[in-house]
Amino acid sequence: MIVNYSSSSSEEETENTSKDDSSPLRKRRMLDTENSEPLDHGSVKRKAGKSAHSTPRLPLPDSVKEMFRESEEQWIDKSEEHGGRLRSFQHERGNWATCVFCPYDPEEAFLELLNEMMVVAATHGIPLSLSEEFHLSLSKTVVLRHHWIQPFIQSIQTGLTQFQKFFCLADKLKVYSNAEKSRTFLGMEISTGKTQLLELIKIVDETMTEFNLSTFYKDPSFHISLAWCVGDHVETLKKTCLSELQSLVDAHEDGPFYIQLNCTELRCKSGNKVFLFPLQ
Repeated sequence: MIVNYSSSSSEEETENTSKDDSSPLRKRRMLDTENSEPLDHGSVKRKAGKSAHSTPRLPLPDSVKEMFRESEEQWIDKSEEHGGRLRSFQHERGNWATCVFCPYDPEEAFLELLNEMMVVAATHGIPLSLSEEFHLSLSKTVVLRHHWIQPFIQSIQTGLTQFQKFFCLADKLKVYSNAEKSRTFLGMEISTGKTQLLELIKIVDETMTEFNLSTFYKDPSFHISLAWCVGDHVETLKKTCLSELQSLVDAHEDGPFYIQLNCTELRCKSGNKVFLFPLQ
């Protein structure tokens, strides 16, 4: 037996509601329709954003803030802390200034001669300062990231495996400046041993190319820097006292003075680290 339930009660309620707009149910429906927003994706995101911002965020601990302070602070180069010298490139955390060179251990006679030369230059108004260390450069100064250092050193070492030790002589003074014209140098130019030096440059340049770094100069002039001063004084030195300084070298008490550079090892300085490459 099938029983049919009458829906007249619900229909009557709807009919009565539509006739009487003042009924509580009708008013509630009209109020909800007027004040509600369509629930699209944009409104959902906006509401979520508003609710997220309504909760105050907890402040970061000081220990966390200090973790990033060093990387955010900008390095200020203070030239007065290193004799007025200026960096050729901006200091950046994680960058290591790197160069390859052959060291020179000076004799006592060499240092005495240098002191005489500096006195002569000072009388012409050029205050020279001794180089902190004496060496023969075999690369430009380049920038290495810290994680490149070990593979860079390994590449240089591999290239030098069969290279034989040799010696160079230097006896002619030379005046020159750096690329920025911020410093002037007095050096002594290499006169013998250039063939071996050019072979070394090829080996070093192969590593520089491997790491996409600047190679050495196309027509290199090999020399050992003796002294320097701040500013561009190349022409002044040449005109006023270069010939007089060369006379001190040529008329040394034990005969013409020359630097004998025994190239038994190469070195690579990267930041505060020095790597040695003994030659066979």
